Amino acid sequence: MVLILEAGDWSLLLPPEWQAEQEDDGIVIGDRDGIGCLEISELRRQEGEFSADDLEQFREPGQPWEPVSLGSFEGRASAFVEEGAAIREWYLHAGDLLLFLTYSCEEENRGMDDAAVDDMLSTLRYLPD
Repeated sequence: MVLILEAGDWSLLLPPEWQAEQEDDGIVIGDRDGIGCLEISELRRQEGEFSADDLEQFREPGQPWEPVSLGSFEGRASAFVEEGAAIREWYLHAGDLLLFLTYSCEEENRGMDDAAVDDMLSTLRYLPD
């Protein structure tokens, strides 16, 4: 059974083996095997909409990233290893909403959840008022 995670102005489909928890800074999504977790936080613009140009302020110097389209969001993605952790990051925007997503796991488990995470993120939907 697929679950729908709705969080204000956005939603995504969670596979049955994944669960979500609301935390102070956002939402943490993990699967039952505990390999890694996906963290999602959001930023809302008071006036106007976010654009691809707005994302440049979040880019780390020398960090390669590529354009992505996930569900009804557009943005940039990167992947790297840092201090023994394999990390994938996305900065995604739709309307006045910017989502920052980070998937992390131990470096030795790199790639194990990639297909599941990619499938999940492809279901992201912007749900404006």
